[in-house]
Amino acid sequence: PELLAYTVGLSPHKQGRFLPGSHIPVYSPDKIKETEPDYILILPWNIKGEIMKQLSYVADWGGSFVTAVPELKVFMPERPASHNALAAAGAGI
Repeated sequence: PELLAYTVGLSPHKQGRFLPGSHIPVYSPDKIKETEPDYILILPWNIKGEIMKQLSYVADWGGSFVTAVPELKVFMPERPASHNALAAAGAGI
């Protein structure tokens, strides 16, 4: 729990529970908006594109995505077109 404060999942059956053996809590993805983490570790690396699209709002506070498989990589989120104009005006990252 010191390194990974929490995890999120879309399934309401997993939310409010803990990862087995680690006691890391599982929350709704809304928790990401509440806590605005600097980095989001994507565990299912094979669908990282889909997850990064769903969570593109992390660009609003300068957050980044990380995958650990097959190797450690950091990805900056792509901003939707409406966010690009906002960033150019000095807001955002």
